[in-house]
Amino acid sequence: MKKKLITAIAVAAMAVSLAACSSTKGGGDASGAAASGDCNVGISMPTRSLERWINDGEQLQKQLKDAGCTVDLQYADNKTDQQISQIQNQVAGGAKILVIAAVDGSTLGPVLDEAKAQNATVIAYDRLINGSKNVDYYATFDNYKVGQLQGQFIEDQLGLKTGAGPFNLEPFAGSPDDNNAKFFFSGAWDVLQPYVQSGKLVVPSGKAPASDADWASIGIQGWASDKAQAEMDNRLSSFYTGGKKVNVVLSPNDSLAIGIEASLKSAGYTAGADYPIITGQDADKANVKAILDGTQAMTVWKDTRALGDRVFQMIQSIKNGQQPETNDTTTYNNGVKVVPAYLLTPEVVTKDTVQSKLIDSGFLKASDVGL
Repeated sequence: MKKKLITAIAVAAMAVSLAACSSTKGGGDASGAAASGDCNVGISMPTRSLERWINDGEQLQKQLKDAGCTVDLQYADNKTDQQISQIQNQVAGGAKILVIAAVDGSTLGPVLDEAKAQNATVIAYDRLINGSKNVDYYATFDNYKVGQLQGQFIEDQLGLKTGAGPFNLEPFAGSPDDNNAKFFFSGAWDVLQPYVQSGKLVVPSGKAPASDADWASIGIQGWASDKAQAEMDNRLSSFYTGGKKVNVVLSPNDSLAIGIEASLKSAGYTAGADYPIITGQDADKANVKAILDGTQAMTVWKDTRALGDRVFQMIQSIKNGQQPETNDTTTYNNGVKVVPAYLLTPEVVTKDTVQSKLIDSGFLKASDVGL
């Protein structure tokens, strides 16, 4: 009888212990993370081919490691299947918080189901993940504002408000599988389309979407510079003969701008008063050099250090059992739910402000851009 009693006590103690372990490890929401103090984070970035994703991933990884977190940083080479596999491995490795910049925001639903089954909290990083109820938070910049700044810059530089024109415009849009691309284009097109309709902006190629909703018809898959260059080559050779010149190119980001600028160079365009106005986004080093050289007019700067800081703060809140701060709970509907978001403010950088905004802030070194 004594042996049976001891055995019963031991079994009961083991059950209590197991229940306690389950309680401390369970729950991907803020309360679950707080109970364990768990900070096992999987970071999934889309590619190393763009400078900004390398910087974003490595910065956040360092912040988290310095705070004592376990971190697994992966890059998916712009391959959806590879990203899904990497996220699965992170979940299997015990990640309780996932930070995901999606290659294709419409394909991650099943893997996020797996993540939620393991009580992981999901933060969409700068690209909204669509079609899943398991996206908990979204951190990004005001992407409509990015495009709006590009459109307003073109409007101001050409004097469109005062009736100047007509000017030849060639608009581009971002990757059709990137949810942000529609916001970029909508912001710019809402400014520029009225001038297209009035004839102050003319699109010789005909690549002028009838509405914001048609933006993907001129999208460049994967934000690829070489595809943008090939598209611009085709437009120039087909629609700009007999001395006709392009006056302005709406480029939603810097990687497309680099390809467009290469195409213009091969067609004989050189920096100067008659060089086309070209927009951009991200403040990549090569593009800042182009701005200083006069072959790109501007870039919209999103200080990704601030975005990384915001996501780091979100993770700390989740870990401590608190709701992360958000400032937009209405805009970002992923088709299943409105995802609570934190939006940061982008800024325009031109040749005159490279030093004050990018160099003096420490975002870039002067030597990075030939200063």
